[in-house]
Amino acid sequence: MNTTKNTLLYGCIILLFAIVTVADICIGSIRISPHELWQAITSTAPNNESIGSILLQFRLPKALTACIAGAGLAVAGQLMQTLFANPLAGPYVLGISSGAGLGVALLLLSGSLLPAFIIGNIWMQIIAAIIGALLVMLLVLAVSTRTSDTVSLLLVGMMFGSLAGAIINVLQSVSNPESLKLYVVWSMGSIGAVTWDMLGIMVPVIIAGLIGALLLCKRLNALLLGENYASGLGISMGWTRTWIILITCILAATTTAFTGPIAFIGMAVPHIARGIFKTSDHRLILPACILIGATLTMLCDCFTQLPISEYMLPINAVSSLIGAPIILWVIIKNKHLHQ
Repeated sequence: MNTTKNTLLYGCIILLFAIVTVADICIGSIRISPHELWQAITSTAPNNESIGSILLQFRLPKALTACIAGAGLAVAGQLMQTLFANPLAGPYVLGISSGAGLGVALLLLSGSLLPAFIIGNIWMQIIAAIIGALLVMLLVLAVSTRTSDTVSLLLVGMMFGSLAGAIINVLQSVSNPESLKLYVVWSMGSIGAVTWDMLGIMVPVIIAGLIGALLLCKRLNALLLGENYASGLGISMGWTRTWIILITCILAATTTAFTGPIAFIGMAVPHIARGIFKTSDHRLILPACILIGATLTMLCDCFTQLPISEYMLPINAVSSLIGAPIILWVIIKNKHLHQ
C-alpha cells in the first residue's frame, strides 16, 4: 500500500515538475505559448528561427540552471538537517555561501586595484566565489577532523560566516559606488546569466554531488537514530561526517559560485518532502528533494518575471518570500508539538 502511495506521489511530483518546466521556459519578456514551444522543438513552425534562438540561448539554459541549482541546494539542506539533527539547518550553515560572497567581494570591491576587464568578467567572479568557498570548506573539514561534536562544528561554520560578513561590510563601506553596485547585483542571485559553457562545468559537478549524496542513504538513515546507534552498526562516524560535509560544500559552493546566493530553498524543501511522504527515509526523501527543489526554484524563476518586461525581480528575494513562511510554519508547528 505504501509503495503504491509513494509511486502515486512521485508521479504527481514529476507531473508538476514537467508543468513548471514548460511554464519557466515559456514565461519571459517575450511570451512563448506551449504550442509555439512544441513547434520550435519539433521544427514544424514555418518561421521559428527567432523563437528557436530565444529558447536555445536564453530560456533552456536558464531553466536548466534553476533545475540543477534547486536540486543541489535542496539535497545539501537535507544533508545538513540530518547531520545536525536540526530542522532549521540549511546548505549555507557551514559558512560556504559567506566564503563565496567574500571571494566575490574581494574581487568586485577592490576598486582600482584590479583592471576593469577582470572585475567585470563573469568567469573571474565565478573563480573568486569558488576560491572563497573552497577555503572555507577546507577550514571546516580541518575542524571536523579534530572534533566529533556537531554543535561545535555548527558554531565554527557560524563563526566563519560572521567573519566573512564583517569583512564584506568593511569592504562595502570603503568601495566606490560602481563596485558596490556590482556586488549588490551579485548578492541578489541570478540564474539568467549562466551560459551553456558555464553549465558544462556546473551540471557535472552538481550531478556528482547528488550521486554522492544518494550513495550515503544507508549511513544517513542510521544517523537519524543517533551517532551511537550508527557506530553500533559499524558505521565510521568520522568518515560519514567528512563525506556529508564535503558533498554539502560541493553542492552549495558550486551553486553559489554560478548563481549567487539563493535563500531558503535548501532549508524549506526537505520539510516539504518529509511532509508529503510522511517519512525521513533518505531513500525516498533525497530523490524527492531533487525533484521538489528543482520544481520550486523554477517556480521562483517564473515569479521573477513581472508583467512589465523591463523589470525582473531577483530570485533570491522571491525564494525568500516563498521559503520564509514555510520555515515559520515549521517553527510554530514544532513549538506546538513540544507544549
